Amino acid sequence: MSAFSLRRLLAVVRKELRQLRRDRLTFAMIVGIPSMQLLLFGYAINLDLRHLDAAVLDQARSYNARELVAELAQSQVFDFRYRLASPAELDALLREGRISAALVIPPDYERRLIERDRPAVQLVVDGSDQVVQQAARQLAAAPVGALVAPLHAATTPGQVEVVNYYNPGRLAPLNSVPGLIGVILTMTMVLFTAIALVRERERGNLEFLIATPLSPLELTLGKVLPFVAIGLVQTTLVLLLGRLIFGVPVRGALWDLYLAALVFIVACLALGIFISTLARSQFQAMQLAFFIFLPQILLSGFMFPFAGMPRPAQWLAEALPLTHFVRLVRGIMLRAAGLADLWPELAALGVFAVLLLALAALRFRKRLD
Repeated sequence: MSAFSLRRLLAVVRKELRQLRRDRLTFAMIVGIPSMQLLLFGYAINLDLRHLDAAVLDQARSYNARELVAELAQSQVFDFRYRLASPAELDALLREGRISAALVIPPDYERRLIERDRPAVQLVVDGSDQVVQQAARQLAAAPVGALVAPLHAATTPGQVEVVNYYNPGRLAPLNSVPGLIGVILTMTMVLFTAIALVRERERGNLEFLIATPLSPLELTLGKVLPFVAIGLVQTTLVLLLGRLIFGVPVRGALWDLYLAALVFIVACLALGIFISTLARSQFQAMQLAFFIFLPQILLSGFMFPFAGMPRPAQWLAEALPLTHFVRLVRGIMLRAAGLADLWPELAALGVFAVLLLALAALRFRKRLD
């Protein structure tokens, strides 16, 4: 056995560095992943909620009520974009996910302020988002300053009642389990598809496919369909475990949920196939899958509040499929919304899936040629 040689060691190190420099994708991951994490956590992730879309149901229609709305708006937590005429409109906006909260001012608002025998107003919040619940409770606990000069009254803690729609018990699993369906599907579908296709290329199996009369589109769809069944099985498994262990309900139509999951699975598989056309090895496919997976987790609204992100981060999040699926699955499972209520999210997923499949088929054609 030869003695340890520093010269031989340095030769191996130089060889590895030269190989790494030639591997542009790996080098980009080394620089890109920490840079992306720093930008996302330092710039895009913000737990201080601001400018949540909200509505006002003002049944008092008085000067005092308008003063209350103006003062709550100054907190910048809620932007009261809608003026409602009935509770039915409030229910519809919450179910469709167009607002996060609504301020309900009763007809006897002034009397409640004076007598203080019960809450003066209600702040109805979308309980399917736990972060919104916390922001509403903090706002309700803070005294809202002097409202009107004639009454010299101030809204003290306890006079703003927070009502949680869809999650009155404030149970964390009701918020996390639906989103976990999307996270699990993203992680498995994208990674499995990308690695499986790259592995076939490394083993030379694609040479056999070139000799077949299959078109690139047929070959792409043929690779996607087996994983669709796997994704649906995973969806069913999470739904069953969530129901049996955590008591997470499915308040909407089960067929709507599975249709949304089906479109999302196809979108994830399309992304995995596209990654496989970029990667040269299984290791590169894993790197690219992780590089895309990280921003989806952080920007989709699953872990951190979407409304707290700056506008550029929100624009980027809208281009990610998990963002739209989280809205779909929470809307269907917790708010009993239908696909007719959430059709923009389903349409966005469909467009993403079609574009990625077409782009992957084009790149696959070039690879075969």
